[in-house]
Amino acid sequence: MFKHSAAAAWLLAAGAVLASCSKEAALSPAPAVAPLATTPNAVAANGVMMQGFYWNTPISTTAGSWWQNLGSKAQELSDAGITAIWLPPAYKGGSAQDVGYGVYDRYDLGEFNQKGTVATRYGTIGQLQSAITALHGKGIQVYEDMVMNHLTWADAQETVNGNTVYTKFNYPGRGSTYSAYKWGYNNFTGTQQAPNNGWYQWKSWDFQPYANNDAYDNLLGSEIQYNGNASNATETINWGNWITTKLQLDGYRLDATKHIYTPYVNQWLDAVKGSSGRFAVSEAWFRNLGDMNNYAAATGGRTSLFDVPLHYTFQDMSNGNGSWDMRGLQFAGFTEANGPLSVSFVDNHDTDQQGGALYSPVTNLKMLAYAYILTREKGYPCVFYRDYYEYGLGGQIKTLITIRKANAYGAATEYTSVNDADVYAYSRAGDASHPGLLVLLNDGSTARTKTITTPFKSVTLTDKTGNNTSTITTDANGTGNFPVGARGYAVWVPGTGGTTPPPSGTTAVTFNVTYSNTVSGQDVYVIGSTAQLGNWNTASAIKLSGAAWPKWSGTVNLTAGTAVQYKYIRKDGAGNVLWEGGSNRSFTPTGTTLTRTDTWQ
Repeated sequence: MFKHSAAAAWLLAAGAVLASCSKEAALSPAPAVAPLATTPNAVAANGVMMQGFYWNTPISTTAGSWWQNLGSKAQELSDAGITAIWLPPAYKGGSAQDVGYGVYDRYDLGEFNQKGTVATRYGTIGQLQSAITALHGKGIQVYEDMVMNHLTWADAQETVNGNTVYTKFNYPGRGSTYSAYKWGYNNFTGTQQAPNNGWYQWKSWDFQPYANNDAYDNLLGSEIQYNGNASNATETINWGNWITTKLQLDGYRLDATKHIYTPYVNQWLDAVKGSSGRFAVSEAWFRNLGDMNNYAAATGGRTSLFDVPLHYTFQDMSNGNGSWDMRGLQFAGFTEANGPLSVSFVDNHDTDQQGGALYSPVTNLKMLAYAYILTREKGYPCVFYRDYYEYGLGGQIKTLITIRKANAYGAATEYTSVNDADVYAYSRAGDASHPGLLVLLNDGSTARTKTITTPFKSVTLTDKTGNNTSTITTDANGTGNFPVGARGYAVWVPGTGGTTPPPSGTTAVTFNVTYSNTVSGQDVYVIGSTAQLGNWNTASAIKLSGAAWPKWSGTVNLTAGTAVQYKYIRKDGAGNVLWEGGSNRSFTPTGTTLTRTDTWQ
């Protein structure tokens, strides 16, 4: 904690602002660029992220620290279909209770005795690294929360233009380990004073407010200068690369980017994320879709954005509690406007925190919102830890993720002529290997049945959620009468067991590869450039049978006439992967069956 009571009181008063921590950068002219190319370690096909914390997570759990708690859940998260987890700020704040957004030392990951503690709120560096190892071992990617706008809880005072400010960061507990960079008033444009004293500014802000003053430079603590301060810019890039290596990160959640100079956000992403294939999502807290689209353009596709407008659509549905018009879900939010850059979510640590500036929980009909984001064609859905583990929704969410992985493929259809004030319907047509789905959401107080012409012709469908026990058979046009319960949801899938033979236009390709360099516990997989072959994601690769070792074999239905690139990989139970060397193999599936016979030296 600070050695002065005024500063301590200041941060307590700033708690509501910390809760919102939503920093966006100036929309200064920045060249628009195409989204960076993805590589084999990008987001898993039909992946699901989990926010692995909430605002005041307990310091101690039955598993130990919060890091130990997350590590202990690696297997069950993997079994549930979670493919990535977003960690809270892992570095030292002002005390052992600090949630991390009041950042003091970004190089102290629970390693040094500073601010009265070695561990952060979440545990020690050793516990953190062990948790990440456990998560990686189960194929779960790890994203770290990157707070780059401000520093708080300075070590000493300085005098600026005759005014005393707390802006000197010496890091006496860490010294120069990992970085010799020290911060003083020249590194900042201004600082937030004790309660009711407002901001004291001695340099120009990095940018002027925009979006009707919704986005502005000064947010909290000592405001880091990036516009015109090359040393700060370089240091924060160096830190980004350091923590990426230190924690073996797969991606980033950038905090409060609408309060950071946008050209610097772009510079940081280019220097740290680059074309590595690591993922990035920014918290650009704009309720207005136009502002979201403008920010996506200003950042040039370098970062995904949380779909804030969609969250507030869900809150409107929740607040209506049956009286809201469900047709408001049609083509909704940034997810529909820019699916490749959207991270859809229902609630998060800020919207869930009572008393916080962004408190806006979805308290009613929440599972309808989850059914929406987890079956959608567009967007990368993020599940909230507290919803899954503490609000009793884990079982239902897990079922929806299972449906997503098995069925949520193919072209989407909005049923604008079918939807009404109570019922919303949406379908996915499926693809060569996945049968598709039809989802219905009903916020009304009575059960409903909708006549819908689906992509599924002359087939029997079941509600894979288990909310309906009947079956529905469509006619030759794909039309059927589909029920959905009061204040409930249903996901109807073709085939009584939730599967159906793949549609025509596919080739059953048998992969045979001779490879003898395996030991017990190691298997060979085929992986490639299409969804049927995992989109180069090792977690989605197709396992081959070694029954005729050293020959490994398996059959995959691939779209006929579509060129495919592929390779073989070796994996073990811990998730370690060895890629076949050389150039990608390639061919174009034709006919009804085809065999590929290869040798991996």
